[in-house]
Amino acid sequence: MFVDRAKIHIKGGNGGNGAVSFYRAKYITHGGPDGGDGGKGGDVIFVADEDMNTLMDFRYKRMFKASPGGDGGKRNCTGADGESVVIKVPVGTVIREANSNKIMADLTVNGQTKTLIKGGKGGKGNQHFATPTRQAPRYAERGRLSKEYDIILELKLIADVGLIGFPNVGKSTILSMVTNANPKIANYHFTTLSPNLGVVRSRWGEDFVMADIPGLIEGASEGVGLGHEFLRHVERTKVFIHVVDGAALEGTDPIDNIEKINDELEKYKEGLSKRPTVIAVNKMDIPDAEENYEKIKARYESDTIKVFPISAATNTGLDEMLAAVAALLKDYPDDIVFDEDYEEYDEVVEDTAPFTIEQYGDHYFVVEGTGVEKMMGYTNIDTEKGFAFFQKYLREKGIIAALEEKGIQEGDTVKIYDLEFEFYH
Repeated sequence: MFVDRAKIHIKGGNGGNGAVSFYRAKYITHGGPDGGDGGKGGDVIFVADEDMNTLMDFRYKRMFKASPGGDGGKRNCTGADGESVVIKVPVGTVIREANSNKIMADLTVNGQTKTLIKGGKGGKGNQHFATPTRQAPRYAERGRLSKEYDIILELKLIADVGLIGFPNVGKSTILSMVTNANPKIANYHFTTLSPNLGVVRSRWGEDFVMADIPGLIEGASEGVGLGHEFLRHVERTKVFIHVVDGAALEGTDPIDNIEKINDELEKYKEGLSKRPTVIAVNKMDIPDAEENYEKIKARYESDTIKVFPISAATNTGLDEMLAAVAALLKDYPDDIVFDEDYEEYDEVVEDTAPFTIEQYGDHYFVVEGTGVEKMMGYTNIDTEKGFAFFQKYLREKGIIAALEEKGIQEGDTVKIYDLEFEFYH
């Protein structure tokens, strides 16, 4: 099964906590602080792998977590760094942040890597907080929390040549005749429900990759049928072979079909229908095809578009068509940009205001602020010394004074994120 879209959850490793420890040895009962630092948490890294061609693996595993850093130890021992998680994805994978749908990474080259989440920094041990006046600190930093995201993986095929056209016009047969691919072939609509790739061993230049893009229908650009799922794979294709049923076995007008496909391409992405194109009028082994071929050639043949009569079933005319495609690839225009016109994902900008105080009722005050939250994350408030250090921070940053200006009284409750305490001078 070909899977080209998946939603997963990723989380980096949290940093390890710093240690509170004091040196102890024989005859030494009051040694100095020797608490080690916590280790760094593991990263979340994506790698583009050309040996993968589907996102099938992510149907069964949707949660990826890096390991946390180890806590610091006594005698200045630093905790072990957490192990990073490396996630391999096919070349051509776009990674989106699920909530905003903005793109976080676009992996288009084999071996390309992207560190999407960095592990949390380890907390400092109590040895770092010793001063001439505070020689036995009984608190240490907590490790920093790492980020986590819901993300969407989208696979967009990267092919040199794309076979486009309505269902049942012979694209799969052409692919099977000119490449090493073995697509399923049958005479009914939507035989191909996933793209097929093959390599053309070119006699006219370098080998190139050809993709059979699943059959499009009118309204595909608005999502009719599996329109968006199919059209996604057209965006990064250099040259189109627009295949049309010259015999009109479906009872439709071949010229009208060409126009409809071009219209869907343009609606999906501006300029897409202007990519270098050759038109392959297929099923020329059927007598009725000659008249339609002449009409199509009169309508579309120009200096930039060549029209070829072919029969995929009898392997007729394919060499001439492939030679023209190889020439287009060799002299490919430099002004065609394949990068998607998208808005990159930006981290949420932290509130730079030092703190805010909201009063609820007569005796309840809530303090919030980026610096305050970080301080709580770094400081072990569960110890008496740690809480005293935190109170000193509140006083030095002007939070105590601001609370007093708000009219706080002894015994009133102060809430700072997950911490609640009674206020006393």
